[in-house]
Amino acid sequence: MSLSRRQFLRGSGVLLGLPWMESIAAQGPKPAAQGSAPRRLAVCFTGNGVNPHHWGAKAGPGGMELLKTLSPLEPLKPKVNVFKGLWNPTTVEGEGGHYPKMNVLSGLKVKKTTTDVEVGTTMDQLVAAHCGRYTPVPSVVLGTERPSYSTDSGFTSIYSAYISWSSPTTPAPKEIFPQQAFDQLFDDGSRRRRDKSILDLVLRDAQSLKGRLSGRDRQKLDEYLHSVRELEQRVEKAETLRQAQGGNPVAWTPTVKSPTLGRPQPGIPANSEEHLRLMFDIMLLAFQMDRTRVATFMMNNDLSNMRFPSLEGVQAGIHELSHHANDDKRLADYQRVNEHQVRLWAEFLAKMQATNEGERSLLDNSMILLTSSLMDGNAHDSRELPVVMAGLGGGSIKGGRFHDLSADANRKLCRLHLAMMDRMGLRMDHFGDAENALAI
Repeated sequence: MSLSRRQFLRGSGVLLGLPWMESIAAQGPKPAAQGSAPRRLAVCFTGNGVNPHHWGAKAGPGGMELLKTLSPLEPLKPKVNVFKGLWNPTTVEGEGGHYPKMNVLSGLKVKKTTTDVEVGTTMDQLVAAHCGRYTPVPSVVLGTERPSYSTDSGFTSIYSAYISWSSPTTPAPKEIFPQQAFDQLFDDGSRRRRDKSILDLVLRDAQSLKGRLSGRDRQKLDEYLHSVRELEQRVEKAETLRQAQGGNPVAWTPTVKSPTLGRPQPGIPANSEEHLRLMFDIMLLAFQMDRTRVATFMMNNDLSNMRFPSLEGVQAGIHELSHHANDDKRLADYQRVNEHQVRLWAEFLAKMQATNEGERSLLDNSMILLTSSLMDGNAHDSRELPVVMAGLGGGSIKGGRFHDLSADANRKLCRLHLAMMDRMGLRMDHFGDAENALAI
């Protein structure tokens, strides 16, 4: 394979995608310039809303000023856009505090049912169908928690476990096991020998390639291979610790009524923060190696009671804290959890910013959305949603801006989705309940 078209290191049963390097012209749809890196799109979701008193930004004398919850994004502020007032109007129709709100990426009404679920095909999956022809995998859908199985107000709780839908009635299966997610980045992970590192399998090909790279690219390749090995070791360590603690999770297939049990699968880390960091890093690697250009990550399910062990003194889970009833201690703990979730997201963004892709960073070439299905978790209020976007969309978006749309009669979230889809090369006259794209 000629150097200009070579994008993989090959080994026995695996393909290791290469990061963007100046010595290797990137392949992609209608690049703006020869060798330019592709654009990526990701949506990150956290359930149970936020503390509305400290979320968001404001316009100040020097430009956008981030409020307390978003303060971990301060070093990345020039690459961040904060939106106020965006919403999905259908979420305030009828009863139900949580499940009818789970149309964040479609804008269409969630069907009230306990059997035949329906939400609408989501914008990430439409982009994946469009861009997937350029990558081995159309999209990566990740999570940390299984679905629960119950009903409330005539809705099935399966809605709380998915934000990505490949058709109006089919949620896109999400991978919650780090080992499985990691293996799937390397051709067919089931064929990889577990007693061999990925790097052992591609070492000969890597050495052969080095002699044909520039000095800067040789250093970049070494750093990349080191990061792959470090992530591989962390995934293996999490699995080993889980097994030592007696963890024996089972395979499952999402259904409306109950999971289908099967053979044992690689485990879920006992520490929720390490689980989140692993999944973020797997998503980072998937983008870096151009395994996919579209990703969706549910940091936790809606109604989740995930806990963070590093937050000393915070005993309750997220959902419990979201119903703080304005109790000072519970509200303070909820605020700490909100900030911590943004901090974990910011760590991921910082790694994207540190990944060079020629004239721009990986973050510059991406659009990474962070949102929830509620603003005020205590009141189940979805009349506006917490929405932050990081990344510059390949230079097509100006960062460091606060967009206050709260007084705009046409403040539909799907207008932002239209704008993001357009920058990924998918132009649509309308999407969900919106007919014109938001100017960003």
